[in-house]
Amino acid sequence: MVSEYRIHGATGEWEVVIGLEVHAQITSNAKLFSGAATAFGAEPNTQVSLVDAAMPGMLPVPNRECIRQAVRTGMAIDAQINKWSRFDRKNYFYADLPQGYQISQLYHPLVGEGRLMISLDDKNPDENTKEIGVERIHVEQDAGKLMHDQHPTQSYVDLNRSGVALMEIVSRPDMRSPAEAGAYLRKLRAILRYVGSCDGNMEEGSMRADVNVSVRKPGGELGTRTETKNVNSVRFVMAVVEQEARRQVDVLEEGGRIVQETRLYDPDKNVTRSMRSKEDAHDYRYFPDPDLLPLELDDAFLEACRASLPELPDAKRARYEALGITAYNAAVLTAEVEAARWFDALLDLGAKPVAAANWVTSELFGALNRLGKGIEDSPVMPGQAAELLALVADGTLSGTLAKQVFEIMLETGDAPGKIVAERGLKQTSDTGAIEEVIAGVLAANPNQLEQFRGGKEALFGFFVGQTMKAMGGKANPAVVNELLRKALG
Repeated sequence: MVSEYRIHGATGEWEVVIGLEVHAQITSNAKLFSGAATAFGAEPNTQVSLVDAAMPGMLPVPNRECIRQAVRTGMAIDAQINKWSRFDRKNYFYADLPQGYQISQLYHPLVGEGRLMISLDDKNPDENTKEIGVERIHVEQDAGKLMHDQHPTQSYVDLNRSGVALMEIVSRPDMRSPAEAGAYLRKLRAILRYVGSCDGNMEEGSMRADVNVSVRKPGGELGTRTETKNVNSVRFVMAVVEQEARRQVDVLEEGGRIVQETRLYDPDKNVTRSMRSKEDAHDYRYFPDPDLLPLELDDAFLEACRASLPELPDAKRARYEALGITAYNAAVLTAEVEAARWFDALLDLGAKPVAAANWVTSELFGALNRLGKGIEDSPVMPGQAAELLALVADGTLSGTLAKQVFEIMLETGDAPGKIVAERGLKQTSDTGAIEEVIAGVLAANPNQLEQFRGGKEALFGFFVGQTMKAMGGKANPAVVNELLRKALG
């Protein structure tokens, strides 16, 4: 177990059982069964084909790229790829579903069982890990969107999303805490972004989660679950688990029973609300879609999919650790694909791995956080960072001077070498100049000098600081330390 999480009630402890159904929009320029565009933010009903609008006689044609991306995703989580799969019709009537059914895959999904490893120990990410099972990934089309804020008494329908390709990634009920659910969702999103099969932008709706929660006495039989639909952030998923588990415990301890139902999350009030009773598969009258032949994948297609996979987060983290980078820094650098690519570019330019990792995770990430920017918008490029680190490595810059140069780089975008040359920020090892400053520092601080010679050796750092300050941070620290020890006897 990664985490021990219990709800405490009047009758004792309760265990939470969690499963997630993640809907991830597949990266593709066209929809699953039509050539209509999928760009986010288009004007309503401007990206709708006759197929999406369910005009009579229009037949769906599977988008090969959508199938390829779903297969690659399955391979990335070590899942079984089914060479034979089939599309089914899920029948229900709703205003944003023009066909009166959704094309999905209930009985024969494209991807079978897989797995995903999570860890909650940020400082030691290689420790205390847990495997979360993935039951299946099936491909389906999205519905449209109802718009209720356009008119005081009428609702409108936007079909731009109708027919957009989704992967539904269904986990096993293996998670036992809000933290585990959050770790699973973050890890899954990272893998999707590495693979390039989904951009993972939950705020835009291209990735969202249905959260299944039940409670039971520890080790007991599974309880009745509820499903909270369309949760669009990791933080909200964790909040849903916590609030819904507490609600269910309260109901059970008051003698009530949990109803299998679909719920919605209200983030403003931090509560879940009942939406409708939860349907079973037979309620949707699933049957094979008569307009679509089964998907049959050949070995050449599967090999091409596997060959196209990038280095994935766990493998990249292991490679970084093998270079001497700490497990924590390696985990930070691989958490998002953009950061990993940026860091790989830095290594390719010859930067020393350990020094580069320390600098990126502290100086660069600290500055970007202060500026409110992601690494993809960094004003400092890997080439500039490699030059800065090289100037530190060859003694041109001290750590203090490097910080000054970096701040100027952030403001101006100039190369570090240019900044050093124009502003005279080069570190000096001139012993004569340093000895002269040291003599002045000792003369100006007779009380501290007397205390040091009386045995208060911690004051050595004080003299180092005063010397570096007097020299504007340009003195070589190693030379300052050596000459100070000599001067202090």
